[in-house]
Amino acid sequence: MVLSGETLKEYIADNKVVIRDIEQRQIQPASIDLRLANEFLVIDEHNISIIDMKKDVCYRKINAESMVVAPKSFVLAKTKEYIEIPLDCTAFVEGRSSIGRLGLFIQNAGYIDPGFKGTITLELFNACNVPIKIEAGRRICQLVINKLDKKLKKGYEGKYLGQIDVTGSKICKDEECKR
Repeated sequence: MVLSGETLKEYIADNKVVIRDIEQRQIQPASIDLRLANEFLVIDEHNISIIDMKKDVCYRKINAESMVVAPKSFVLAKTKEYIEIPLDCTAFVEGRSSIGRLGLFIQNAGYIDPGFKGTITLELFNACNVPIKIEAGRRICQLVINKLDKKLKKGYEGKYLGQIDVTGSKICKDEECKR
């Protein structure tokens, strides 16, 4: 069951769902708009010739109030808001349709587990043939929270728990890579 805007307001007021630095205008009928922070990562193409999933990826960090996403390019960003999802909920992130209609695709692998705490790293892709300028503070995506059928005893304990900075891939820490 997707939580309504009214229920989201109650959950936030009661600290059932934690969203730091939220403004009331961000709460929509059945979602919460999240804003873009001023921190970005791009794959450092000058120091890497191939991405090997068994090795750390070399990223270049950019702190800026705005950034231009080149055509057909990929950028990691993060939400300005820190969130905590309770053990009886899950969430997913969708790009805002107004942003998608510009050709900027926003993803975060889509799904946020119960018990997740941190900022959300977003994967941005410019599908256009022209650059797209993005600005910190802009509402970029929406968080949709779902109620589980029952509360879990144990939540997410993965490698991205507690992330505060924009976080690159940690796929090299997967069990498959340790073999």
